[in-house]
Amino acid sequence: MVENLYETVSAFAIKLIVAIIILIVGIWVSRIIRMGVQKVLVKREVDALVSSFVTRLVYYLIIVFVVIAALGNLGVQTASLIAVFGAAGLAIGLALQGSLANFAAGFLILLFKPYKTGDYIEGGGEAGAVERLQVFSTILRTSDNKIIIIPNANMLSGNIVNNNQKNRRVDLTVGIGYDDDMEKARGILMDMLKQHPLVLKDPEPQVAVAELGDNSVNLTIRPWVKREDYWTVHAEITEQIKLQLDKHGFSIPYPQQDVHLYKHE
Repeated sequence: MVENLYETVSAFAIKLIVAIIILIVGIWVSRIIRMGVQKVLVKREVDALVSSFVTRLVYYLIIVFVVIAALGNLGVQTASLIAVFGAAGLAIGLALQGSLANFAAGFLILLFKPYKTGDYIEGGGEAGAVERLQVFSTILRTSDNKIIIIPNANMLSGNIVNNNQKNRRVDLTVGIGYDDDMEKARGILMDMLKQHPLVLKDPEPQVAVAELGDNSVNLTIRPWVKREDYWTVHAEITEQIKLQLDKHGFSIPYPQQDVHLYKHE
């Protein structure tokens, strides 16, 4: 009986030593793999937040497999243990379905970078400068200094307009009467654009006929400006259009209808 006990203890001690070796080697290998993954992500200039998350995820997944292998070497039934972890993971996933969708969307945004901090974007039904980009949400600051927190899933559910180009075009439309001199109006508006100090010379500004409307001839005014001057030029050019047209006797017609009355005896 003593011999059987000695053999059992010896066998368990050997398994325990092997399990400890598996743990030590597994932790060592997981650290090497984590460092390798981190170097690859840094070399590809992946966002720091994504890089940190991916390396940690890889590291802990390897640790889990190492622990399961060590327990299996000790004779523990790892199949039931894996089933328990799987069921728990499924339950957590169903409970956090919305959060996981935002997390996945945030991961894709950080990975593919459709926008970054400081960009002025339109997305999720809102527009503003990207104040901060997080794993679960994007924080925008509007032009009137409001903070808007948008779930990342909403950002990827529709179109994203990124206005981060160096130059932007200001699009304005004004109507003049059908009896007004169209070419003269175009010349006045073009001179106004060329004299404005914030309007770029290249690309050249444009004044063109947009459409022949029901009540007016609609002209479109398209100056190019630096990104940071967009709203300043938008406001100043809108004001100057009204002043210049009034100064030269042009009319900006109101919507109107002709009503014909017929008298019947």
